[in-house]
Order: sequence, then C-alpha cells, then structure tokens
Amino acid sequence: MPPVPHSSPPTRAVLAALQGAYPAHTYGYDLSKSTGLKSGTLYPILQRLHEQGYLDAQWEDSPHPGKPPRHIYRLTQTGLELARQRQAEGKAPRTRTTGALT
Repeated sequence: MPPVPHSSPPTRAVLAALQGAYPAHTYGYDLSKSTGLKSGTLYPILQRLHEQGYLDAQWEDSPHPGKPPRHIYRLTQTGLELARQRQAEGKAPRTRTTGALT
C-alpha cells in the first residue's frame, strides 16, 4: 500500500478537482484554474501523488504544430478511493475540546 499523502488543504483541493473530473484526464493548467493553486504548489503535489501511485500521468502531444507535449492527469483507482476518503473526512463534523482535561 502506498504511503498516505499529506492532508493539507492544497492536496485536498487537488484530489477534489481530480475526483470531479474522473474518469477524464485533466491538464495541470485546468487544475491550477479550478483549485486556485499556483504552479509552485500544484506540480509538487501532482508529482507526489503520481510517485505514490494515486495519480496516472501521461504525456499528450499537442494538437498545435510546434507546441510541446503536455502532461495529462487522472486518479488511479486507489487515488479515487483516497479522494473519496478525504472528501468524507472534510464533511465530518469536528469536535473541539475547550478547558482543562482532568
């Protein structure tokens, strides 16, 4: 089983965006626009998710001559399960303890 990635708000946002697009592939640019994350935050998250087996990343040739190929991303089945788990955790009520515990 791959290591569980961080549950930072940016990672949860990326997982949610990829889950919403599933089963279609998504470009990094589109993920940046839908999550509001800058490339310096987004691409390291995508790289980690890919290395941990939660994300399928492929190169796609550009339909425009002279343009470089682009990465396309899609959750793996394990990644889809993780995204659903993170979504459920985000909806779960959080309890807060105040005062001294005795």
